[in-house]
Amino acid sequence: MLQWGKLEMKSSNRDPRTLAVHAGLEPDPVTGAISPNITTATNFTFQPKDVAFSANLNPDMTALPYFYSRWTNPTVRQLEQRVAALEGAEDGIATASGMAASTAILFGVLKVGDHVIISDVCYPGVRELVSEVLVDLGIQSSAINLSNLANVRAAMRPNTKLIHAETPCNPLMRLTDIAALSTIAHQGGALLSVDSTIATPVATQPLALGADLVMHSLTKFMNGHGDVLGGILVGKKELIEPIRARIAVRLGASLAAQSAWLILRGIDTLYPRMTMIETSALTVAQGLERHKAVSRVIYPGLMSHPQHNLAKQQMKNFSGMMTFQTRAKADDVANALAGESGTKLVHYAVSLGHQRSNLVLMRTDELMRSTYFLDGTALEDYRNYAGDGVFRLSIGLEAPDDILADLFAVLDRFA
Repeated sequence: MLQWGKLEMKSSNRDPRTLAVHAGLEPDPVTGAISPNITTATNFTFQPKDVAFSANLNPDMTALPYFYSRWTNPTVRQLEQRVAALEGAEDGIATASGMAASTAILFGVLKVGDHVIISDVCYPGVRELVSEVLVDLGIQSSAINLSNLANVRAAMRPNTKLIHAETPCNPLMRLTDIAALSTIAHQGGALLSVDSTIATPVATQPLALGADLVMHSLTKFMNGHGDVLGGILVGKKELIEPIRARIAVRLGASLAAQSAWLILRGIDTLYPRMTMIETSALTVAQGLERHKAVSRVIYPGLMSHPQHNLAKQQMKNFSGMMTFQTRAKADDVANALAGESGTKLVHYAVSLGHQRSNLVLMRTDELMRSTYFLDGTALEDYRNYAGDGVFRLSIGLEAPDDILADLFAVLDRFA
């Protein structure tokens, strides 16, 4: 049950658009203010009998009075409740970044001798964490194209404890069948975690499809304003609470109250923003497909996407990220886009999911040397989506015709 001020009700009783605005909101008991307070205090008064100083003796830290903000904080707690409600989860733990949320999953679930299966193409930081850090700690891993379910089944081992998926994956925009993957994981005694950053809860609720844990980089579409870092992990309370103790208390990857407040502000407008962004993204994707300088566009909302039918099944909104390839040399196009006479509205910048559109070139050879190290059929599959490199384009709140005009002013030089 979630506490919303004077109302107590199951999250399923309310439309998700309402949850995005009200879940976790508690009006100030003194002033009646309905905007969340920013509680910047690091410590709180408490009774000696109410709190033990070790997480080992406090199995449910959210049941304690507020004690120390690295453990729980009132503003951060409202954010956790709101995202949990949007995902249909029992509870959540907010973290200092999306990478911290991924780290919370991996360090919270795995131990020496365990085996994890991860998408061979996912957020580079996560891929490198698994292949470069976990291996040094005695945790085995397999990087698999998770859209190939036969390969996933073949990769399962008796000690496989976790499958970690990202759908759509960054940067390929390749999808994973969450329901089918959850069946494989659970039959093998493993958990399934899903990075749903690009989809957002507006598009997909992985828990409803069988996932055990869902994470978001709140830095992206959830916040939507490009001004704060944050992450979150949600799921059943029995899974979340041990991770809260292990990560928040022992690794210290807690989210600051000011950051939580900014993200709550962003989530207030999540549904109208994503509705507008999806409409604009489809217009831009269709326009790019018609341009002579563009050889391919990958966007789940296009019928040309190799997994468009799966996208229609598990995405209620196709979100705002796409990739495209150019017929001309990608580096030449990138230099033109980022140059002095380049785009004026679409910024050449990393990250995604902000109110302003941006794009960046993701070079295939560079990613293979630094992060993915694919070869054989795995590399062929990557190149089927990305060729020698893709431009990752995140659509903002500008008018789609203005976005296209800005891009075409540069792309026309290569037509």
